[in-house]
Amino acid sequence: MNDDVRNIVLGVVAAGVSAALGWLARTYLWRRRLRRKQAFFGLPDHSESLLVVNRNAGGSELSVMRHDVFALLELSALIKDCNAHAQVVAHDATRQGFGERTEFCLGGPVSNRRMAAHLSSLLPGVGVNTQAESGPEAGAFRIGGEDYRVDSGRSEYVLLARLTAGGRDEARPVFLFCGQRAITNQAATRYLAREHERLARKYGSGSFVLLLKVVNSQAYGPDVVELVADVTRAARTPAPEPAAPAAS
Repeated sequence: MNDDVRNIVLGVVAAGVSAALGWLARTYLWRRRLRRKQAFFGLPDHSESLLVVNRNAGGSELSVMRHDVFALLELSALIKDCNAHAQVVAHDATRQGFGERTEFCLGGPVSNRRMAAHLSSLLPGVGVNTQAESGPEAGAFRIGGEDYRVDSGRSEYVLLARLTAGGRDEARPVFLFCGQRAITNQAATRYLAREHERLARKYGSGSFVLLLKVVNSQAYGPDVVELVADVTRAARTPAPEPAAPAAS
């Protein structure tokens, strides 16, 4: 074998080794990224999850708002990326606790009884005005003594939460998307899909509650979202009881 042939063979071998090492490195990084994503969402390979859907508050029990359907599609894509499976369940047909399977619960307490139960038991510091039927007070949030009212189409709020049963990090989480309007639910799911890596780095497998503001949805739809605050502590702390009137 002369020098030219030997150099060609060595070049081919070196190129093959480099390609193999590059493929192994990319595969390792892809798998590590996938495992982190699965850990954050509580969705190991072939696991089951629940998509708890609400109903159109002004419609029949079986109707779902268009933006809520889009939100479900966003979540379904995340679940599929984790090599997991989803079961869609109506909000009033879910008769189980949580922690065994990851749950994604969508909608406010008026249209989703499951959400109302979660807010009551897991986020006692969150108040939602369910009495007003219209106007800025309808669906207004009260968190930590602050009020967050609806300015329809201009400024609307949504809570995005990741919570675990009893605070146990190893339990499967429940994700809450509690918005003042259906479009804010979609905005929160899109925010989660876009920011889940950053959220995983910051919170790991722990719990968090974020207050998001959807800006000018009448022009930008669900795409322009601002993080207002991390309200985890205030949301999980029971609101103080109103003072009793002084005796005359």
